[in-house]
Amino acid sequence: MTQLHRRQLLGSMAGCALLPLTSFAADNWPDRPIKWIVPYLAGTAPDNTARVLAEGVATLLGQPVIIENRAGAGGNIGARLAAKAPPDGYTWVYSSSPMAANMRMYKVPGYDAMKDFRHIMRTTSSDVALIVNASSGIDSLDELLAHARAAPGKLDYSSGGVGTPSHLGVELMLSSTKARATHVPYKGASELVNAVLGKQVTFGMPILSVAYPQIVAGNLKALAIAGSTRNSLLPKVPTFAELGMPNVQLTSWGGISVPAGTSDAIVARIQGAFERALKQPSVMTGLVNAGGQITPLPPEAYTLGFLEEMTLTETMMKRAGLSAQ
Repeated sequence: MTQLHRRQLLGSMAGCALLPLTSFAADNWPDRPIKWIVPYLAGTAPDNTARVLAEGVATLLGQPVIIENRAGAGGNIGARLAAKAPPDGYTWVYSSSPMAANMRMYKVPGYDAMKDFRHIMRTTSSDVALIVNASSGIDSLDELLAHARAAPGKLDYSSGGVGTPSHLGVELMLSSTKARATHVPYKGASELVNAVLGKQVTFGMPILSVAYPQIVAGNLKALAIAGSTRNSLLPKVPTFAELGMPNVQLTSWGGISVPAGTSDAIVARIQGAFERALKQPSVMTGLVNAGGQITPLPPEAYTLGFLEEMTLTETMMKRAGLSAQ
């Protein structure tokens, strides 16, 4: 073989190695299990939602989707891990409203929600409810606020972490009524609810899906819903707006995101799989039973939702007198 032919052959091989490789990787994706980081505790609403979706999506993709719970710092720990993962489609993160809120609630969250991720789609949303222990003797929002005003700072409330809807919602409620209570942050909504059940705190404002079973069982009492309308699961519970607090309006939402740099081809396949999974009867039933509402949004609208949540968080922080920590 002549020197010229060798150069031509090597050049041809180099071209094959550089150009088709990305296409080959996308065409053959996925060829191994996928890790889905849920930055909250097992048993929380995001975890329950992700597990229902993972089962449906895994069937469509032909590979297991393994849930990895990495809770802590209001979701920041898991988000940091996902942000640093290779953008090859094999690491996902359950992204949600707290991820956006943390951009304002924390001085150094350890990631940038807009630069470090590609947000593929919103899948579900859920109302937020104000709850107390059923044996507390508190039967209404007015009674709870009367207790708070009578002993400023003596009442305490649990949250799923700094910057979560359960934290911002309570602070917004308190600032609107000039009442005071002490914040006790936990690692997720399930721990928040358990703290109210165990009377370690007086009240909380968790995602409804987590508290709902205990409300139905008669162990917890819902005093108000932070949605724009009454929730169909608890039609007798008024909204904050009905109780004279129209500015206390929160919705928790979540979806699927991947590290920035993930190829368009892989993102399109993930989006397609989730869109199909959300139409599966078993997935639909599982999500509704978990207390969520199926409210899909495509990439552009979902990404815009992060920006809107950041603006909303800024507004709520100013009203509640909160500073980034």
